[in-house]
Amino acid sequence: MNKETYKKILLPFIVLLVLIQVWSGLATIVEDFPTPSDTYVYAFGGETADGDEIEGVLSDPFYIENQDDKGLFWQILASLERVFAGFVLAIIVGVPVGLLVGMSKNFQYAFEPFIQIFKPVSPLAWLPLLLFVFQDINATAISTIFITSIWPIIINTALGVKNVSEDYLNVAKVLQFTSLEKITKIILPVAVPYIFTGMRLSLGIAWLVIVAAEMLTGGIGIGFWIWDEYNNLSYHNIIIGIILVGLIGFILDVMMGKIADYFDYRKRT
Repeated sequence: MNKETYKKILLPFIVLLVLIQVWSGLATIVEDFPTPSDTYVYAFGGETADGDEIEGVLSDPFYIENQDDKGLFWQILASLERVFAGFVLAIIVGVPVGLLVGMSKNFQYAFEPFIQIFKPVSPLAWLPLLLFVFQDINATAISTIFITSIWPIIINTALGVKNVSEDYLNVAKVLQFTSLEKITKIILPVAVPYIFTGMRLSLGIAWLVIVAAEMLTGGIGIGFWIWDEYNNLSYHNIIIGIILVGLIGFILDVMMGKIADYFDYRKRT
C-alpha cells in the first residue's frame, strides 16, 4: 500500500477514536446516556457493564414474530423498497421534464418558478396532505420520496442539456436529425453524467426522507423502528439505528457514484 492508501485508512480511524472518546465523555455527563461498550452489547449481544445479559438486535436480524414485529433486516428492506419505488418514479418523470426544460426556453419559463417554489419544501410538510389523499402508509411514503427527490434530477438534467456544445447542435441541423435523433445521439451522451449526478443526489435525499416519513406514518421500516425504540426508551437501539441509517446511506451513495462514473464519458477518455 502506498502513502495515500495508509492515510485513507489511518485518518478516518483516528477520527473514529476521537468520536468514541467524545461519546464516552457525553455518557458520563448525561445520565443514562448509552456508552459505546453497552451500545455494542445491545447491537451484538452479551453482558452489559451492569451485568445484564442482552440479546443484541443484530444477533438475529431475520426473525419474524408477526406482521408488525420483525428483525432489522426486514425493517431496512421495507424502507429500501419504498425508497427505490419513489426514486424510480422520480427518474421516470424527472429526466423527461429536465430534458424539456433544458431544450426549450418556453418549458424553462413555465416550470422554473414552480421548481424553485417546491424544491425547498420539507417532506414533513407534504406528509399530512399525502396521507389524507392516499390513506395508505406505503403510497404516502413513496409519493413523499417522489416529490422531494425529483428536483435534483430535473435541475441536473436541464443543466446537462444546456452544456451541450452549440457546435454539436449545428451538426445535428446539418445532418437533419429528427428531435428524437438529436436527443439520443447528441444531447443524452453529453447530459448523462449530469443526469447521474442528479440521480445520486436524489437517492441520498430519498434515503433521508424515508426515515422521517416512516416515523410519522408508522408501520414497518427503519424510521418507525427508531421511533418505536424511542417510545420504549431504548436509547441504545436508537444509536444503533442511526449508525445503520448512516452506513446504508453511505453504501447507496458509493454504489450510485460508481454507476455514475461508469456512464461518465469524461472519466473514460
